[in-house]
Amino acid sequence: MRIRVADVLDLFAAGLSANEVLAELPDLEFEDLSACFQYAARRVEHPILRAA
Repeated sequence: MRIRVADVLDLFAAGLSANEVLAELPDLEFEDLSACFQYAARRVEHPILRAA
């Protein structure tokens, strides 16, 4: 089963704890939650360019 990172993050944004997210999505393991945060952090990280 494929679960989107956005779906996992939406559950956290709704106030669910890690244990509650795992109960909602029983195909996931705790390590998957960490991987979601790592993926999201890499996606929003971007270089800041400054004009000289």
